[in-house]
Amino acid sequence: MAWWATATSKSTVCQLLRIAWRTVGAIITRVAGEAVQARDPLEGLRRIGIDEISYKKGHRYLTVVVDHDAKRLVRAAPGRDKATLRSFFDALGPDRSALITHVSADGADWIGDVVTQRCPTAIRCADPFHLVVWATDALDEVRRKVWNDARRAGDTQGARALKGASNTSLANSPASVTAATWRADGAFFFRVWRSSAWRCGRVSGGARS
Repeated sequence: MAWWATATSKSTVCQLLRIAWRTVGAIITRVAGEAVQARDPLEGLRRIGIDEISYKKGHRYLTVVVDHDAKRLVRAAPGRDKATLRSFFDALGPDRSALITHVSADGADWIGDVVTQRCPTAIRCADPFHLVVWATDALDEVRRKVWNDARRAGDTQGARALKGASNTSLANSPASVTAATWRADGAFFFRVWRSSAWRCGRVSGGARS
């Protein structure tokens, strides 16, 4: 039954095995407790991921830590703040915290500050989703500024061309962009790159992907 619970929903398990919802939960709790006692889930951690998930329609949160090497959940605790994350590193201990080599997370300060304090030698890794978000935000920010500058200078044609610069960077692959387009928009792309690089470093504390 416990194996079924890892592969499908509790409702499906109830229907297949003809047992009550609470019975499924009780069996899961017992089996999980036995597994925790048989093996320390915090042992051997080297590359971990930290994130938060919401439940109760987004009004409550869990801080989740996963082991990237073993591809398993290590810890899930109520809350999404520094105190919650510190409790994980308290349980891990300073010796094992020093053995962590990589930490993947988003740009939340409550994660970055604690990771910097507890395992300062670990490489910080940003996920592709947030990298794309930061780069896109930087693109919009720079484009708006350049567009406003062009309008104030009376450069109607230049302001109109900024739409094309946005489409070039977001919609097309580098191979499909012509040399002429890169020459025309090169200064704009550099400003976007500089803005996004600064933002990634500032938000993620120098995180690397």
